[in-house]
Amino acid sequence: MSIESNRYAFDNVLTNVYVISSVVKDRLQGAADFQEKVIPVMNLVLGCIADDITGASDLGLMLASHGMPTTMILGVPGDDRAIPTPAVVIALKTRTMERNGAVEVSSAAARWLQNAGARQLYFKYCSTFDSTAEGNIGPVTDALMHLTGADLTVLLPAFPENGRTVRNGDLLVNGVPLADSPMRNHPLTPMRESSLIRLMDGQTTEGKTGSIDIGTVHKGVPAIRKALQQERAHGHRYVAIDTLETDDFGPIAEAVAELPLVTGASGIAAALPEVYRRKGLVDSGVKPTELPVLPGNAVVLAGSCSEATRSQIAVFENDATSIVVDPLSLFRGASDAEQLAQSAVEAVAARDVLVHSSTSPEGLKSVQGKLGASVSAELVEDTLAHVAKRLLESGVRKFIVAGGETSGAVAHALGIDELSVSRQIDPGVPWMVSGGDEPICLAFKSGNFGEPDLFSKALGMLP
Repeated sequence: MSIESNRYAFDNVLTNVYVISSVVKDRLQGAADFQEKVIPVMNLVLGCIADDITGASDLGLMLASHGMPTTMILGVPGDDRAIPTPAVVIALKTRTMERNGAVEVSSAAARWLQNAGARQLYFKYCSTFDSTAEGNIGPVTDALMHLTGADLTVLLPAFPENGRTVRNGDLLVNGVPLADSPMRNHPLTPMRESSLIRLMDGQTTEGKTGSIDIGTVHKGVPAIRKALQQERAHGHRYVAIDTLETDDFGPIAEAVAELPLVTGASGIAAALPEVYRRKGLVDSGVKPTELPVLPGNAVVLAGSCSEATRSQIAVFENDATSIVVDPLSLFRGASDAEQLAQSAVEAVAARDVLVHSSTSPEGLKSVQGKLGASVSAELVEDTLAHVAKRLLESGVRKFIVAGGETSGAVAHALGIDELSVSRQIDPGVPWMVSGGDEPICLAFKSGNFGEPDLFSKALGMLP
């Protein structure tokens, strides 16, 4: 079924305004008018809300690969669909959205999941706590706490497998404080603070943030639960929990499994399925969705200029036809999306194709200085989305997309609103499969994730 008829359309970066499809069943007029329904989902254990599409796929992979089958839905559903999995991840595009819009869309997603019977809600954000100084992590967390009736929640952005850890309440990236990492100069969400306590307190006026140190975590579940009670008694509404290794998530997951709301990155999702299995909520031995055999060549669409993605592009350029998207050229009318799309359609008949806007940090700074960060980002996203749509129409069924904003735009253009999570490519990056008579294999990759050979490795996994 069409994404236009079943989901919130993604906001464009320039205006930061979200719009609601005019043909959604029962016509939604903002979150306040969301029509509450009993949705026929059997045994929905965990309902997740992700603030971007690559984060959603990352979370879905973590759950599925640890034995909890997961469905990913793009945008707030406008129908009464049945979901046959114990976990659902709703992928939004709220990370850089205007605050009120982010709160409304996230609240609508939460109500849908609550009506579906979700036992616990999970607000997924980036492992580098990507946000502006004003939000949206704090405001959305507050809204979800109100909806669930929670008086305390946890902040768990750590993902040790990808180098994100928390010590003494500070978020580290590969051992470096967040404020000193490359995230300091992120074009949309520059992170100039490492303390989760100061970050969260700066985004909300509804409470204060406390923390639990790694020594307490290593003492086990009873100690963590006792510490959470102490934090509540001290009037703390949010609690950052130190996490240095993946094994630390075991006792943390057990201690927070009864909270109405958990917030964090995808790391904790490695441990939650086992907790649910011990409670008899999830069956054992369930395998992820198999990848289908699809004809033809593949396309990589990269709108990220992160160091990781640039390395991946450099490796893959030897194995594919490369087409460069230049925002300055697009802005000046020297090239346009249809020309680039036609070039890609012609090239993919012979070999895999790479369409990208990658440039050095200096090059990106120069472009943004001339066009502005929002305008240049929008030009790239709109162009890659148009190219993707034309490629789909030409018969391409295998896509890899790099960059959170780009992934959202491409998914919308492809008309996809539901995916089953399949196999891991690299930590945080899965293959996913759309349903229907003509399935599509898709991989959405956060700009900073993956090894240099990710693109070729991913294509080598396809049957």
